[in-house]
Amino acid sequence: MKNDVSRRLIDFLDDSPTCYQAIENLSSQLRKKGYAPLRESERWTLERGGKYFVTRGESSLIAFRLPAGELRGFMLTASHSDSPTFKLRQNAEVPSAGNTVRLSVEGYGGAIMRSWLDKPLSVAGRVFVKEGAGIASKLIDIDRDLLVIPSLAIHMNREMNKGVELKANVDMLPLFAAAGEEGAFRRLVAEAAGVGVDDVVSTELFLYPRTPGTLVGLNEEFIASPRLDDLECVFCCYTGFVESENEASASAPLFCVFNNEEVGSGSRQGANSTFLEDTVGRICESLGMSADERGAAVADSFMISADNAHAIHPAHSEYADGNEFPVLNGGVVIKYNAAQKYTTDGLSGAIFTRLCELAGVPVQRYSNRADLPGGSTLGNISGSHLSVPTVDIGLPQLAMHSCCEVGGVKDAEYLIEAARAFYGKSFRHGADGRIELE
Repeated sequence: MKNDVSRRLIDFLDDSPTCYQAIENLSSQLRKKGYAPLRESERWTLERGGKYFVTRGESSLIAFRLPAGELRGFMLTASHSDSPTFKLRQNAEVPSAGNTVRLSVEGYGGAIMRSWLDKPLSVAGRVFVKEGAGIASKLIDIDRDLLVIPSLAIHMNREMNKGVELKANVDMLPLFAAAGEEGAFRRLVAEAAGVGVDDVVSTELFLYPRTPGTLVGLNEEFIASPRLDDLECVFCCYTGFVESENEASASAPLFCVFNNEEVGSGSRQGANSTFLEDTVGRICESLGMSADERGAAVADSFMISADNAHAIHPAHSEYADGNEFPVLNGGVVIKYNAAQKYTTDGLSGAIFTRLCELAGVPVQRYSNRADLPGGSTLGNISGSHLSVPTVDIGLPQLAMHSCCEVGGVKDAEYLIEAARAFYGKSFRHGADGRIELE
């Protein structure tokens, strides 16, 4: 492996087959670094100078540190824990032609479906089981090559290489077993959860590719891995967050990870929930701040919305804007959109650019080709609940929403450095309109 950052990033990607494992891994690392877990269902007693984190739905997380003195603002990053995949139905087994059993799935997010064909897959997620008079959640990962989604042979469709529509309810059901004893998949899930079959009440399980992340290229300058969008930004922002602990600041750094971005963020643990707003409010209340003091602190806050960006494709440069096209290993990307699909404006773009200049981090700019609408991300959704200046950024990548995506090794290092510098500063509105990064 080329360097320590690449090794740790790939380990995190490999160990996080679903959003639930990603949040569990982050929670475990935060505990080891002295961050105290909080529960939303309990009263919070926070101490100045303390380190804390809270989760919602086992798939979203907010970690924060409090300054030793007066709290004057918040420095936030927001990324997402989910990636496009396929979700298994509660009754998954489907008897199929050829004396086989497949598993019933439906698409989650906008996956490039053909990229999931003909490769080893497995299942991970969470299972809800009976425990006394209540229900317990257990994370599972069936850690072996279990499934495959076979292509139709070209001999049976000679038009295959001219582009063939795939239907999720027909073509994307993974092959599980030769027909045999009914209920084998449910028994396998129960075994992974360490319970009896009758104890399983419901599941939230997803397919994931078994292909591990790796470095490719003549000089190992590229990373090829599932779930770069957006666990790469999660990893980089987290690393910058914990590595900035010794930086003195009057602002509270918040590291935020939300679930369900790929399906619109409209869940109780998504960016369009009250999770961030609730957390900021409880921090201020626990510190004895008045409503006016809270309003002033929010006004002197800044957010980085970190979600990967499209690099110019080596075979299809025609899809990129003629002037603002990021390249792999060219630096952190600032994303712009006139319709505010991205929240970057002149102010937030200038602030982030200046921050990166001071940190020695190269930046690039991305705009969609003017006649091609792009996707949205977390910034404007989060901003509807906590309205602070926000910049949308990301790391350049190829094959976004594929089963295996491609990024640049240096870009991850650049974002870590930018996040480390960001978390060590405070944002201030001067009376004369001047903006200070202190």
